Amino acid sequence: MTPGAPAPAASPTPVAPLWQQSPHRGAGTGTVVATAIGIALGALLLLVVIGYFILGFGVGGVLIAAVAAMVPLLIVLLTIRWIDRWEPEPRAALWFAFLWGAGVSVVVALLVDFSVTIAAQVAGRPAVGEMAGAVIQAPLVEEGAKGFGVLLILWVARRYFDGPLDGLVYAATVAGGFAFSENILYFGQALLEGGTSGLAVTFVVRGLFSPFAHVMFTSCTGLALGIASRRTGALGAFGFYLLGLIPAALLHALWNGAFFLFSDILSYYALVQVPLFLGAVALVIALRVHERRLTRERLGEYASVGWFTPGEVDLLSTWNGRRHALSWARSQPPVPGGGSRVQAMKRFVRDSTRLAHTRQRLLVGRSAIGAAPDEQTLLASISEDRRALLA
Repeated sequence: MTPGAPAPAASPTPVAPLWQQSPHRGAGTGTVVATAIGIALGALLLLVVIGYFILGFGVGGVLIAAVAAMVPLLIVLLTIRWIDRWEPEPRAALWFAFLWGAGVSVVVALLVDFSVTIAAQVAGRPAVGEMAGAVIQAPLVEEGAKGFGVLLILWVARRYFDGPLDGLVYAATVAGGFAFSENILYFGQALLEGGTSGLAVTFVVRGLFSPFAHVMFTSCTGLALGIASRRTGALGAFGFYLLGLIPAALLHALWNGAFFLFSDILSYYALVQVPLFLGAVALVIALRVHERRLTRERLGEYASVGWFTPGEVDLLSTWNGRRHALSWARSQPPVPGGGSRVQAMKRFVRDSTRLAHTRQRLLVGRSAIGAAPDEQTLLASISEDRRALLA
């Protein structure tokens, strides 16, 4: 398929049986139904949140605030897309994650915040209530609600949850949705109280200086649940969820508390938040490298018995190889009888990457996760992809 690469094996010898259990056929339908219900619930509650904002800011105020909130949201979503390029998560699961953050988590946070505010006013100490709400209540409630959405994905769609990088992607998507709705609230308040100048200041602080704040907080829980996906079952995952909430809530409290303790927020941002962000970037890069190494190792095992050539393993396990493969596919004529070689190459890459993760689950004894795809089905798909490419 690539210049200079060995020709693919025409009739590969089947790999020794690895999939010891039959796929759980009923689980797939349950996952689809649960995801659909979750998306509908999230969308409904997002509409409730928007309606609540309209009551406070009016339709025009909400529209202006929503347009401004789209800027940091776009920054976050493009970053998630970059992180998730190696093995993209299902769009339905990502929609569930976003709507859980933007709808369900925000409703939970608003209800608890309202209760705390009333309790503080009744006690006659609203100032103490404001600080306690920002440093204690908000981190615990918001991170608990956001992280629980990631836990639900792990419980319901376990076969799409292959490790820490997946946990980070889902957590970042939930956090991006939450930040979007929260930014509409803050931007709307700023516009109402300070006009366009107030909105501009708030937009710079929240939209440009800290678009990844919630992402960094909730990613702690996502990473913990990503580790749980490789080590334990449903009950154990709940324990990892609680462990992940600790650093998530602490980071959130640190960020919120800074506005009460430091007069020079810009210096605090440069000295504390920027290093945290750079550390998060380094962690993401390390996880992406690990994903590529895992793909190479697992596919190398199939190559040793003839399912792939060494050249194909190189093609599938490096970014340069994948780019070169797509470039080769674009230079070829259409598949006889119709069909695009580019699409066939994308399927070949996707199916091979899924095969690597399937093999990894087998090796660590997690073969009974959800409606995991049959290994032989994936191998058959890969053979069909190869035939389309070489037709």
